Amino acid sequence: MTPTTASFSSVIPKKIRVIGVPLDLGQSRRGVDMGPSAVRVAGLEARLEALGHVVEDGGNVSVAIAEQKKEGHPHAKYLKEITATCVKHAELMIKTLESGKVPIVLGGDHSVAAGTVAGVAEFYRRQNQKIGLIWIDAHSDINTPESSPSGNVHGMPLAAIMGLGPPELANILNFSPKVSPENCVVVGVRDIDAVEKENIRKAGIEVFTMRDIDERGMR
Repeated sequence: MTPTTASFSSVIPKKIRVIGVPLDLGQSRRGVDMGPSAVRVAGLEARLEALGHVVEDGGNVSVAIAEQKKEGHPHAKYLKEITATCVKHAELMIKTLESGKVPIVLGGDHSVAAGTVAGVAEFYRRQNQKIGLIWIDAHSDINTPESSPSGNVHGMPLAAIMGLGPPELANILNFSPKVSPENCVVVGVRDIDAVEKENIRKAGIEVFTMRDIDERGMR
């Protein structure tokens, strides 16, 4: 038996809900809104079912269209629309977890993560529990409107999760931070802005760069 087959055969069957969030307002390069459709067409549901899971497609969270909206604040573009989407997404995450299903979220740019983590954190907060976060990304995404060179919100979700801002995004579901810094680790970083380095240092978040992974591996 190959290692891959062994790992598949040991998977515990789960009830899964697939949630699409075709959000592309957080960055300037268009196209990521097609992500949920592309992953579905590629056969995600069939592959999960082949592992023994029961899969429900929860459809897509509704998202504003960039051409019909104004960018708004130049240092946090489309923040109002992104926040509204993340609130709806967070509420759907809570309902999914309350129903006993495991959510799999298909984005969308990385500002989606603010809603994903907010919903999970609130579900467990209601049970007096905290969550941990493993942030796997080439960028740390811990910019704020004051530090972002582009004003693109896809570079800010981890900052929002940590309660650093922007306030509208940080206070989704009316609590902040969503995750305590000591319960967060950033993995795979290649490029960190100077201000992001300072934000990480102040927050006390542990970081493993790609160099760390190349030298030490993942274990």
